[in-house]
Amino acid sequence: MSKDKNKRRVADNEAMAKVRMLRTSPQKLNLVAQMIRGKKVQTALDDLTFSRKRIAKDVYKCLYSAVSNAENNHGLDLDDLIVSEAFVGKNLVMKRFKARARGRGAQILKPFSELTIVVRAPKAELNAEQGEAS
Repeated sequence: MSKDKNKRRVADNEAMAKVRMLRTSPQKLNLVAQMIRGKKVQTALDDLTFSRKRIAKDVYKCLYSAVSNAENNHGLDLDDLIVSEAFVGKNLVMKRFKARARGRGAQILKPFSELTIVVRAPKAELNAEQGEAS
């Protein structure tokens, strides 16, 4: 009488990591996410290490988590992984105000965003490994 097991959100040759509540605007975060899309994982990690953007450190952690998920949870080979998807979403916006002249106030928006990274191993090698195991 137990529940059915949840279906995986990604394919068998993929792994995913998600970070929520990153304290930067989605527009700024997307600039860093664009930098790593489609690259091999090691190249992407190197690019993030030497990036001058503040948020690159958090993107590095998310990518490293996705790679760790691929290795530990799904048994994928690290050398072949590529960053197949890196997409950004909006999260909450803190609203503050700043006192201005003549008793007025100006609204200040402090946006948060979230980042999802999916790493993928090439399908051909995955099929070859399954064929050898049979």
